[in-house]
Amino acid sequence: MGTVEEESSLAAFLRTVNVGDVLTGTVAEITRSGTTVLLDAFAAAPVGVIGPLDLSWGSFGGSAADILEVGGRVSAEVIAVDLPERQVRLSRSATENPQLWAHLKSLRPGQRLSGTVAAIERFGVFVDLDDGPDHPVFPGVGFITMPELSWHRFEDPSEVVSVGEHITCEVLVFDTHNGEARLSLRATQPDPFQQFARRVHVGQILHGPVTKVVPFGAFIRVADGIEGLIHLSELTASTPEVSGDAVQVGDEVTVIIIEIDTLRRRLALSRPMV
Repeated sequence: MGTVEEESSLAAFLRTVNVGDVLTGTVAEITRSGTTVLLDAFAAAPVGVIGPLDLSWGSFGGSAADILEVGGRVSAEVIAVDLPERQVRLSRSATENPQLWAHLKSLRPGQRLSGTVAAIERFGVFVDLDDGPDHPVFPGVGFITMPELSWHRFEDPSEVVSVGEHITCEVLVFDTHNGEARLSLRATQPDPFQQFARRVHVGQILHGPVTKVVPFGAFIRVADGIEGLIHLSELTASTPEVSGDAVQVGDEVTVIIIEIDTLRRRLALSRPMV
């Protein structure tokens, strides 16, 4: 591609492609970063691209060369039309299990789904959904990342849920790479920070223990599940070299609210200077 006529031809083709279309073509090149495809509908250049994570749900850890070969034929579903890069992003895994793919595409953000906790891993929790087909690889079609498990701080996901527990979650997004529904458990529960923010105000005096000391300041628990940060410059009248010079974990301190950021769920604190 390069001439004005060729670029115009490609632009016209890309306008005809929609997410969800199934396209066929010939594998042009296989690299570690992806597989390019010469699409039947546009034979001027290999503008179809299958990423390493979109090859097959059963090929994690493998390579494209284990599944495809240059010159071989392939069918894949369009997951994105990248106009700036002049590419059609494809998923071969989408065609492996049409029933599951169709089910996942039918889900909408905000929709609530119920299921059983199937497995707890260090990176998140798999949920076996009550409705819909099974996943061909994972313990469940639903998946909750660690931050979406709870509004409260925890060290291990087993502190929040247990295998075999029946839960209701909110759909966040359809993860096309893994063929799973990304879910949020905490979205089904009141946000304690927003509740806290409605009953306090800037300038209010609070008390609580130091829960964590970091190089840039210290975190103080001012209510159940609510922590605020005292920046290093706000810890004492004379700025200490390090936070640990001013407070230690477990110290009970008196603080004053200087900022409430409801959008980022952040509470900025200072220590009243006597």
